[in-house]
Amino acid sequence: MKPVTIGLIGCGNISAAYLRAAPAFPELRITCCADMNPAQAEARATEFGLRAVSVEALLQDPEVEVVLNLTTPQAHVPVGLAAIRHGKHVHAEKPLATSTAEGRTLLEAAAAGGLRVGSAPDTFLGGAHQTARRLIDEGAIGRPLSGTAFMLNHGHEHWHPDPRFYYAAGGGPMFDMGPYYLTNLVNLLGPVARVTGATSAGFAERTVGSGPRAGEVIRVETPSHVTGLLHFVGGAVISLTTSFDVWQHRHGNMEIYGSEGTLVVPDPNRFGGTVSLARRREPWVDVPLSHGFADGNFRILGLADMARAIRAGRAHRCNGALAFHVLEVMEAFGRSSDEGRSVTIESRCERPAPLPPRPALGELD
Repeated sequence: MKPVTIGLIGCGNISAAYLRAAPAFPELRITCCADMNPAQAEARATEFGLRAVSVEALLQDPEVEVVLNLTTPQAHVPVGLAAIRHGKHVHAEKPLATSTAEGRTLLEAAAAGGLRVGSAPDTFLGGAHQTARRLIDEGAIGRPLSGTAFMLNHGHEHWHPDPRFYYAAGGGPMFDMGPYYLTNLVNLLGPVARVTGATSAGFAERTVGSGPRAGEVIRVETPSHVTGLLHFVGGAVISLTTSFDVWQHRHGNMEIYGSEGTLVVPDPNRFGGTVSLARRREPWVDVPLSHGFADGNFRILGLADMARAIRAGRAHRCNGALAFHVLEVMEAFGRSSDEGRSVTIESRCERPAPLPPRPALGELD
């Protein structure tokens, strides 16, 4: 197929992971990059053999078909809307937006222009999570009934050079890491019907631990501990906790409990890992992975699938409806906590089509 031409906006930390993974996907042709800090764009361009241009020049480039939006969460929608105004499809880092109101604006603008919106995370397309999906679909644990999911650490200020946005409105552990967990749960179990949540902030301030801002004190403006219950349309009830207030713990990432057994699912922020299965009272077994994309960091896989979908005229898996549903669920945790009630999720999305089994890289259709 003819490669889809990509322009990248936002040359921060995560851009290197995308650009390192890109050569594995011949359906992608990344030609240029831009950043509000021109020096940062120049550095990435030199490192990966791209053209460094201004944001406006990138948006006006008639060759660019898709804008890869790797800006901070607060800029996802403004940059996405600018791309749509210039007739570009857009694929963004997670989350889709910092509010459902913003996210709806983005999706409506894209629909009006006949353009596509894609969004990370794409880790659920990794071999470990596609294997877990296959096991659930084949009835290995019977009917999914319940489960647990944990993302617990003490925040990113000890390593990130500029962690302020993690503690601003639209940040926090749910909006930062929740997309990985929730997107994978929707992949495994389908959409969410209702959320019962509770939130807190254990520390009023954070101190940057490294980089040029080391020693700088950050005011925490968003919940740093978010917990609650996800009631799925299919009937399962999952307990999810995301926190930046935990020093150490012994919880696993994710377990799904079914009528016939239990499935252990590895870190949804990774493509690989060990999938373990126990049927009723039988011993635990580690399940050989049935899918590829498990032995590396393929953090551009969702965009590659979107590129193939554009050429083939089919739906892409990391789509706007999925990302919006996850966004509404994340927002509902705070609403539920503030209002002291369960919150009904209005949006619905399809489970993304599973990838076909294969041992290594190949076509995504």
